[in-house]
Amino acid sequence: MKSPSPTLHQFISQKRLSRRRAWFYSTVLLLTSIATWFMADLLWRNDKINGIEWVLLVLFVILFAQIAVGFVTAMLGLYVINRGGDRQCITRTVDWDHEDVPLASTAIVMPVFNEDVSRVFEGLRVIYRSLQETKKNEHFDFFILSDSNKPNQWIQEEIAWVELCKQVNGFGRIFYRKRRHQINKKSGNVADFLRRWGKRYRYMLVLDADSIMTGEAIVKLVAMMEKNPQAGLIQTAPRLAYGESLYARMQQFANRLYSPIFLAGLNYWQQQDGNYWGHNAIIRVQPFIDHCALPDLPGTEPFGGRILSHDFVEAALMRKAGWQVWLAHDIEGTYEEGPPTLIDSAKRDRRWCQGNLQHAWLIAARGFRPANRFHLLMGVMAYVSCPLWLLFLVFSTIHVFNQVLSPVTGAVAFETYTRVFGHILEIPEAFILFIFTMLLLFLPKIISVVTVMQKSSDAAKFGGRGALVLSALMEIICSGLLAPVHMMFNSKFVLSILLGQGVSWVTQRRGAEDGTDWREAIITHGGQALFGLVWGVSSFILLPAFFWWLSPVLAGLVLSIPVSIILSKNSLGQRARKLGVFLTPEETQPPHELSRLTQNLVECYKHMRPIEVLRNDYGLLQAVLDPYVNAVHVAMLRQRRPSEESRDWFVTLRQRLLSEGPAQLTTKEKLALLLDAESMILLHEELWKQPSSALAEWWRLAIRQYNVLTLTPTTALYR
Repeated sequence: MKSPSPTLHQFISQKRLSRRRAWFYSTVLLLTSIATWFMADLLWRNDKINGIEWVLLVLFVILFAQIAVGFVTAMLGLYVINRGGDRQCITRTVDWDHEDVPLASTAIVMPVFNEDVSRVFEGLRVIYRSLQETKKNEHFDFFILSDSNKPNQWIQEEIAWVELCKQVNGFGRIFYRKRRHQINKKSGNVADFLRRWGKRYRYMLVLDADSIMTGEAIVKLVAMMEKNPQAGLIQTAPRLAYGESLYARMQQFANRLYSPIFLAGLNYWQQQDGNYWGHNAIIRVQPFIDHCALPDLPGTEPFGGRILSHDFVEAALMRKAGWQVWLAHDIEGTYEEGPPTLIDSAKRDRRWCQGNLQHAWLIAARGFRPANRFHLLMGVMAYVSCPLWLLFLVFSTIHVFNQVLSPVTGAVAFETYTRVFGHILEIPEAFILFIFTMLLLFLPKIISVVTVMQKSSDAAKFGGRGALVLSALMEIICSGLLAPVHMMFNSKFVLSILLGQGVSWVTQRRGAEDGTDWREAIITHGGQALFGLVWGVSSFILLPAFFWWLSPVLAGLVLSIPVSIILSKNSLGQRARKLGVFLTPEETQPPHELSRLTQNLVECYKHMRPIEVLRNDYGLLQAVLDPYVNAVHVAMLRQRRPSEESRDWFVTLRQRLLSEGPAQLTTKEKLALLLDAESMILLHEELWKQPSSALAEWWRLAIRQYNVLTLTPTTALYR
C-alpha cells in the first residue's frame, strides 16, 4: 500500500501547528533560561566560576529543561481543558451521536508470557462480552499469542482457551497460538502473527496481558481509523486500575488525577506526530507490515542488537512513512494495571531502561520527524536524568566541601539577598530558585486537585473534597520520599548497562501477594539507606545548613526500607480504601466491565488448587492423563517428522517420565515432550495401559486423584 498524500486530510494547518510548537519550545526555553540565570548568579556571585561550578551549571540546565517540559505540557493541557477541549483531536473526527461508521476486519491480539492464566482469559472474556453488547462483534477476531515457556503455563492456557470458547461460543473467533521459538520477545511475537495472519485484517488492536478495554472504546477506535484513512496508529491513554497494595493504589490515584492535563497538553503540541506506548492502541496493519520492521542496532547487547523497547521506534517508522500517529487521550474505557510494589516497579524500570537507552542510536536516524526524535530523547532522558541528578547532588556536596575548606573563604554562608535588574530583594537567591523549581514540579498537581474540586460531582468520584485533598497530600509526600529511591535505582541500572550488563526478560508481577518482606527490602534498599546515612552525617558535619537543604533527598534514602515495606502491603491498601484514601472514579463508580472482571476473578480463584505434590507439574499431568486435554493439546501441535535419533531420545524420555516421574526430567525435556505430538499420544496410551507397578508413585497418585478424590474430572475446566 502506498503512503497517503499528506494533504489528504489536514486536522490543523502546518502554520498553526508550528505556532503551537513554537509556544511550547519557547516557554520551555524561557523557564530554563530564568532558572539558569538564578543558578549562574549563585555560582559566580563571590568569585570567578570554576570547573566544578561549570559542571553544576551544565547539569542544572539539562535537568531543569526536563522539568520545564513537563510543566509547560501541563499548562497547555490546562489551557485546552478550560477551553472545552481541543478541536484538533482525532476523537472529534466522528459525530458519535449521529454517525454510524461502517467497521472493518480487526484482530485483537494479546501477547502473553507466563502470565496469570485466569487474569488473562477473564480479561478477554470481559472484552469479548462487551464487544458482543455493541452488536458489532462480527468484525473482530481475538488472538492469544503465547510465548510462555513453562509447561504448566502452556497447558493451562490451552485449557482456558477451550473453556472460554465453549462458554462464549467463540470457536472461529478466539484463537490461541503458542510459538515454538520465542524470538525477539513481544515485538517478535506480534511480527510472527502479522506474517501468518496479518493480511486478513485491516486493523490490529494490541493489548497487554493486563489490558481491559470496553467494546464501545474498541468500536470507536476502528471507526476513527475508518474515518481517517491517513491514520496509521491511534494510541489510547489507559488508566491504572485494580491496584490492591498501598503503592499500586497511590500510583493509580496519581495517574487518574494528574494525567488529564498532561495528556491534553501532549496532544496539543504533538498532534499527528504522536507516540506509541505498546498496547491499548489500534494499528493499520498493512503500513505497519510495510514500514515498521525493526532494524538491528549496531553492536551487541545491551546497547546494540535487537531493539528491546519497540513501540517508540515503530511510531517513528510509521510517521517516517507518512502515516499519522494520534493520541486519543479523551477516549474512555481503556485500562491497565500497575506494578504492586516499589521493588516490582524498579524491576520493570530496569527492563525499560535498557530499551530506552538503545534509542540513543536512533535519535539522529535518517528520515525521522523532529517530534519523534523528541520522544526518543525524552525516553532516554527519563533514565539518564537520574544519574545526572545524583551527579548534580554529589558535585554540589563537593562544591560546598571545597568552599568550607577554602583558605580564602574559610566558611561558606548562603547569600541573604537577591539582585534583580539592579534591585536588591531581602530574600536568599537559593530560596527563590528552590521555590521556582518546586512551583514547576507541584503546580500541575495542585491545579489538577483544584480543577476536580470545582465540581462536587467530580470530587465525589475521588471520595469527596476532603478525601481528595488528603489523598493528594499523602501522594505528594510519598512521591517526594520515593523520588530519591528511584534516582538511585535508575542510576544503578544506567551504570550497569554502560558497563555492558544486559537485563533478562522476566514476567511482570501483577498482584502484591504478601508484599515485600524485611529480608527483600533490606537486600534491595540496604545500600541506598546506608548511602543516605553516610551522606547525611557528612553533610551535617560539613555544614548544617547544607544538610537541611539536602534533607528531603536524605529522608527518602534513609527511610527507603520501611517505606518500601509499608507501601507494598495489600492490607494497608484495603484499609486506605475503607478510609476513603486514594479512591479513584474506577473504584467509586466502577465501569460495568471492571465490575464484571472482579466478579469473574473471585469465582475463578475459588476453584480447588491441585495438591502440593502434583502442583509443580500439573500441566504435564493433565496433558498426559486427561483424554480431553491430551486431545486438545495434540490437535494444536504442528506435525513434524523427527529423525531416528530423536525418536530414540523421545522413547527414552517417555520411559523415564512414566517410570521415574516428571521431577526427574528437566524443563527443557518436558517442553520437548509436550511439543512432540507422537510422544503425547503414546504417553497417554501407555499411562493408562501400563500396570501401576510400572509407574512412578507420582503417577499413581495422579491417577487416584483423577479417579477418586474429585467429584469432577481434573481437567481444570472449572468454570
